[in-house]
Amino acid sequence: MTKSKTKAGFVSIIGAPNAGKSTLLNRLIGQKLSIVSPKAQTTRIRTLGILSEGDTQIAFADTPGIFSPKSKTDKSMVNAAWASVADTELILVIADARRDDEKVSLVIEGLQKLKLAGKKNVILALNKVDDVQKDRLLPLAKTLNETGLFSEIFMISALTGEGVKELKDYIIGQMPLGPWFYDEDQITDLPSAILAAEITREQLFFQLQDELPYYAAVIPDSFAQQKDGSLLIHQSIIVTRESHKPIVIGSGGARIKSIGQKARQEISKVFDCKVHLFLNVKFRIGMEN
Repeated sequence: MTKSKTKAGFVSIIGAPNAGKSTLLNRLIGQKLSIVSPKAQTTRIRTLGILSEGDTQIAFADTPGIFSPKSKTDKSMVNAAWASVADTELILVIADARRDDEKVSLVIEGLQKLKLAGKKNVILALNKVDDVQKDRLLPLAKTLNETGLFSEIFMISALTGEGVKELKDYIIGQMPLGPWFYDEDQITDLPSAILAAEITREQLFFQLQDELPYYAAVIPDSFAQQKDGSLLIHQSIIVTRESHKPIVIGSGGARIKSIGQKARQEISKVFDCKVHLFLNVKFRIGMEN
């Protein structure tokens, strides 16, 4: 960026599982970075989406959903979400406007324990307002505003884009003067191999949903650009029980073929090139602890 006065900052997006954090990040950046599925707790790693617009650069961190953890894996994900708020200019809490339940309360209570009032700018985005009766929104916003935690409350639909521009404009206005942290054309800090693996994991959840346990993972084995500009990618789908392998593979290999086809199409869109994707299903014990 050649301008003499630039702005830059970090924004943490936190909330309960399935509140729409990943959908909002993708909408803000204008490109698919964070995977989305109907299955709760899809996001297991922090995904950084970088928006460079005008003289401002914002690094949005999409974090795992905050919930009451039970396993070691759950605890590490929740801890990662809370750790993201430490070095950030603004905290964006996203809540499902259709639900006013203990999951939202858990996020608010956690933020209150951090005693952020006056130290951090915390704003709230009530999401999925396109699926809520309007007469329910104001009372909900009033209740959440009474917590004294939020400087601003926005009503949005990350899915349709309603209210997202106003939210983005506000966040841009809150960023401090400073040099950009990333190149102008960079949109994430995730390694390309990891981003491609996450896209394949998204297809696992979309196509199998309740058939496939939450702890299934996709591991990049190799990621290489060919002389013709195409990508040659090998990935392993890791399941926690031998009995899960035939579920992923499907009858005559139909399911794994469909997963690979859809994942390849999405990866091709993200990297804007032809993709050769090869998937292998492996059993590995101990991932659920």
